[in-house]
Amino acid sequence: MKDKDKNKLSKNQIRLIRFCVCLAAFIVLYAVGKTVGMPWYVGLATYLVVYFAIGYDVLYRAARNIVHGQVFDENFLMCVATVGAFAIGEYPDAAAVMLLYQIGELFQHYAVGKSRKDIAALMDIRPEVATVLRDGQETEVDPSEIALGETIVVKPGDKIALDGTVNKGMSQIDTSAITGESVPRKATVGDKVISGCLNLDGVLYITVESSYEDSTVSKILDLVENVSAVKSPAENFITRFSKYYTPIVFFLAIALGVIPPMFIGISDLAVWTTWLRRAMMFLFVSCPCALVISVPLSFFGGIAAASKRGILVKGSSYLEMLSKVDTFAFDGYCSRSRIFVI
Repeated sequence: MKDKDKNKLSKNQIRLIRFCVCLAAFIVLYAVGKTVGMPWYVGLATYLVVYFAIGYDVLYRAARNIVHGQVFDENFLMCVATVGAFAIGEYPDAAAVMLLYQIGELFQHYAVGKSRKDIAALMDIRPEVATVLRDGQETEVDPSEIALGETIVVKPGDKIALDGTVNKGMSQIDTSAITGESVPRKATVGDKVISGCLNLDGVLYITVESSYEDSTVSKILDLVENVSAVKSPAENFITRFSKYYTPIVFFLAIALGVIPPMFIGISDLAVWTTWLRRAMMFLFVSCPCALVISVPLSFFGGIAAASKRGILVKGSSYLEMLSKVDTFAFDGYCSRSRIFVI
């Protein structure tokens, strides 16, 4: 999970560098065009370079979604609007709109990356290695390679890698990372222990009773990493809404660009250009990007903010459900409590 977050940060840095370079190129082109001017074909070629450099991922997503039968989305609207702007000769507008759209994308990726980083910091409970006893020798291996019935050795300061039962030794274990209980509990022969807990003083020999995939810590991490799969009613409504809203906006834009010129001046190129420009502007302002992104991003940010305070929420539907809760009950006093909303 840490490696994944590092890659995410690296991708965000690349996006930022690409955006800054394209923005600088756009400013230079716009300034040159306004001061000394440039032939239309030079303007078209240079602005197309900026356009493809900043918006190739949007174009790719739009084409991919069309191939998969998902035609009407925000990527499709952005492509239609910007290509239309190029068609009527508004080269700076086409590149500028794509730049503005990518600003929103940058903020979205930054917010999601920060939220994932906050959750990952809270969930730093998975041991990287475990010590297993084989043929009387202690060997460090990946926890996923340990079979049921084998004995793992947990020394003071180590985290318990797998669920099991203590068959030798006695120690105090810190379970606050899993249960929220701040007071260490005693573990001795015959006691069941769960993965993710910290061994404090003695050496414990534990018979493994669950696979790595079925261990407590793996289930918790899977729960947190897949919070976006459990959607709230608000998110489901936005998904359904955008499914109908986007094609309506698209066909209204076509109607706006085609119907008025047919009655005002069907043979007048200037009239067609004016109404096509208005249709493109209508697509720009009607694009549902902010609406589609804001709701799931708000929930994800809320889940991350809760995780920073030791509260793990399984999904946005449960976060929304909390708005209707007026009473919380706790089974004791915890100085380092961790709450699971499942």
